[in-house]
Amino acid sequence: MVTDPEKDTTGMALTERPMAVADLNDVIVQVYASGFTSGELTWPSTWADRTGKDRTPTIPGHELAGIVVELGYGTTGLSVGQRVFGLTDWTRNGTLAEYVAVEARNLAPLPADVDFEEGAALVMPGLTAWQGLFVHGNLQAGQTVLIHGAAGVVSSMAVQLARHAGAYVIGTGRAADRDTALDFGVHQFVDLENEKLEDLGGVDLVFDIFGGDIVSQSASIIRDGGKLVTIAGPTDARPTNGTTIDFVVEAIPAQLKEVVQLFRTGKLKNHIGQVASLDEAVAAFNPNKRIKGKTIIQVKK
Repeated sequence: MVTDPEKDTTGMALTERPMAVADLNDVIVQVYASGFTSGELTWPSTWADRTGKDRTPTIPGHELAGIVVELGYGTTGLSVGQRVFGLTDWTRNGTLAEYVAVEARNLAPLPADVDFEEGAALVMPGLTAWQGLFVHGNLQAGQTVLIHGAAGVVSSMAVQLARHAGAYVIGTGRAADRDTALDFGVHQFVDLENEKLEDLGGVDLVFDIFGGDIVSQSASIIRDGGKLVTIAGPTDARPTNGTTIDFVVEAIPAQLKEVVQLFRTGKLKNHIGQVASLDEAVAAFNPNKRIKGKTIIQVKK
């Protein structure tokens, strides 16, 4: 699937493109399942390469699970026929395609007992949650973490990982999200439409996906030495005697291995809202109603 601002009102269409070519240290992966982030059409990296050169039309999608079919020159650590999953480079063509060229260092082995759709759905939520909580947030057992949007795709993964790590988990969202957030494991839920964050008392870590006023309010309830971690971009919000970190998720295979092992043992579950075919990808990328959970594109059965 390619996207081009000049094509139509959605800017997207299914089309034939040349076969992906493996560069140095790349592999070619036959994509079985792909995930995407709805906002990626607004990212500068979607439309330009690392040098800033225009690369439209472009293929979106950065999460995948599939099978290695070719190794580029110098590639080590993976083999032809191996099941893999991972996150592709932001500035290269993506995974809403039958084949994609990916740097081998961005991929991890996908165990045989994990479906391709489940594997693809773990990638972005799992890596984002892991890095936010443990790499940037340094979350420890016994601490209290506030996770915004706890019923959402990324935050529901963060809820489960934080609880598994032994933290006390407070989740936020709308009143309608309460049951979903509780099902994913929050100890306490705050309805942001009717309850106030300042009534909570102190927390050690805030994991934010919203930005704006919510992140500013959140900074005021963080204990001395605590952290505010956000994926919503730079912010001026700062906790007293604490730290604010905004980050962009990275492809770290070792973390994917940790996440998929927790999934295999039943300690994590995905939040998949729908599985669509590649023929349905344009409509799935531009839904006419809100999808609760992640959309996965099944490229190959």
